[in-house]
Amino acid sequence: MDIRILHEDNHLLFVEKPVNVPVQADQSQDKDLLTALKDYIKVRDEKPGNVYLGLVHRLDRPVGGVMVFAKTSKAASRLSDQIRRNVFDKEYLTVVRRRPNKHKDQLKDFLIKNKEENKVYTSSHKNKKAKKALLDYELLGENKGLSLLHILLHTGRPHQIRVQLSSRGWPIYGDQKYGEKVNKPGQQIALWSHSLTIEHPTKKEEVKVVSQPPMDFPWHLWSDLIS
Repeated sequence: MDIRILHEDNHLLFVEKPVNVPVQADQSQDKDLLTALKDYIKVRDEKPGNVYLGLVHRLDRPVGGVMVFAKTSKAASRLSDQIRRNVFDKEYLTVVRRRPNKHKDQLKDFLIKNKEENKVYTSSHKNKKAKKALLDYELLGENKGLSLLHILLHTGRPHQIRVQLSSRGWPIYGDQKYGEKVNKPGQQIALWSHSLTIEHPTKKEEVKVVSQPPMDFPWHLWSDLIS
């Protein structure tokens, strides 16, 4: 598996997750990112035993972009705590069909997951099983009936960005699960983990790592903005 390393030190490993690769082992039995990274580190560093690599957040299988893994248990614990305190900033770029109503806005929903379908739906705040989902978006550009959005994620619910946008009539380009009526089979979802900003687990300084989406369709329509 060809994996681009974006930043690494004794406690952190930032990588660019390839699209259509599961983050961890699942029922598909396809090679997953976590196992591939452990295998790579074991060979590179000539480690005789098991390699520790803590998984502190996830990306949906079809989505690519920056992820961070913890190389020590101390880093894993402190990164998980940052996620709980909402100081672990996750920014995305996405291309949606049609144009949002406002140039920028905050979207708030309550989401519930159907585990049998592996699909998430919006629900009433009165539903005790539903969880609050919050994100900010900003419209960066429009082209050919598509819109480029910057997303700042405040909560990390499953399929959150995909559900919140599609429920408002702005399905993500290529999303087969939440935009099946307008997207064609084989189109790659245009959702990219663009940047992560964290507090270093031992140095207590801010670390920001950025990943750019590939310059193919539809991303190339905004190559001047993205680059």
